[in-house]
Amino acid sequence: MPELPENEAQRLTLERECLNRTIEAVELGSDTEYIELPGDNARKRLVGHQFTQTRRHGKNIFAGSKTGPWMAVHLGMTGRLVPFDAPDEAPEYTKLLIIFEGDRRLAFRCPRKLGHVRIIDDVDEYLAGEDLGPDALEIDKASFLEALGTTRSAIKSALMKQERIAGIGNLWSDEILFQTEIHPETRADELGEAALGAMHTAMRRILDGVIDTEAHYSELPRKWLIRHREKGAECRRCGGKIATAKVGGRTACFCKDHQS
Repeated sequence: MPELPENEAQRLTLERECLNRTIEAVELGSDTEYIELPGDNARKRLVGHQFTQTRRHGKNIFAGSKTGPWMAVHLGMTGRLVPFDAPDEAPEYTKLLIIFEGDRRLAFRCPRKLGHVRIIDDVDEYLAGEDLGPDALEIDKASFLEALGTTRSAIKSALMKQERIAGIGNLWSDEILFQTEIHPETRADELGEAALGAMHTAMRRILDGVIDTEAHYSELPRKWLIRHREKGAECRRCGGKIATAKVGGRTACFCKDHQS
């Protein structure tokens, strides 16, 4: 599932490719029965407007204007926002298509139908209703320690709880724990202030690093877990072996030698 850095890369794409263009039409794609998309009236609200601003909170992307309306996008497991120009055709699995004045188009592509698009009036009100914690790049150290340091959950599960911190999922929780040498099954309330503080620092550094590459993983350092995240692979930090385990129903990848 796309997490904070992947969604930030998508937001940057929208900012570069789709702002200040008048929307002429918003059309549904094919096979949309089982995915949440705006109805006719909601789609018509965008017509005649322009996206002049973008925002992101956790795994949610927003495009709109100061007075609204806004488009709220959650990419789900496989969703992607794809700008392109006519006469090129929309990509396969397009569920929603925005037609801008001129040749520019924006497709919401979602093969597994687990994402959604909503039309909203106010981003802050919407986020308040979604029960999301602070964005992982905005939460300060004290709030981070409060969010994680009192839970008995495994630290990997706690990191992925969107109600506590928004934006971290399976992939980058593994990377944060790998680089801070913490086993994913360690109870969060047993880590202590120093370890959690180091985790907060690592989280910010890692997420910023991925965003700097716009989520092109091949450009990340070779010693990062993402570059050899496979069971049995040699750990490039210590020479140990990468192992896997189920933690909170998700598959964690970690080095069984240096993460304890």
